Amino acid sequence: MNYEQIEILIVDDSDKDTILMERELQKARIANNIMTLRSGEDALDFLFRRGAYLGIPQVAFPRVVFLDLRMPGMSGLDVLKQLRLNELTIDLPVVIFTSSAEDPDISQSYKLGANSYVVKPVSMEQMQITMRSLGYYWMIVNAVPQKFHSGFMQNGQQHAK
Repeated sequence: MNYEQIEILIVDDSDKDTILMERELQKARIANNIMTLRSGEDALDFLFRRGAYLGIPQVAFPRVVFLDLRMPGMSGLDVLKQLRLNELTIDLPVVIFTSSAEDPDISQSYKLGANSYVVKPVSMEQMQITMRSLGYYWMIVNAVPQKFHSGFMQNGQQHAK
């Protein structure tokens, strides 16, 4: 996999949800390079080039991260906290995409710096509509800092190409 070209990072432990998400984004031709990780720890390792991703010479920032809250181990809220505490990822667009419609989760997500909070639809039809809308907004309509277009992390530093 060419990690330098990741456009969307999906962090979710549900195989069913991630397959649907990826399929709808690809069917809509919104993103070519989608990466799915199953845990918060893996997401942080990928974004900060730790663990299994340590030896990768170039890692681009994705244009958006779709992050589930309920995962074994590190929760999505814990991942969000870590992203907002790091200068490299403080402005990385993060969409909470979860099954929780509870206000404490919604309020806490925004307090920690989430850019958006979306409750996963139950029906297949609504999931299709939601993913296409999210993909269109975050990949085409939304403007992001230049580092999400052409920057990469090397040895924990941000560099321009």
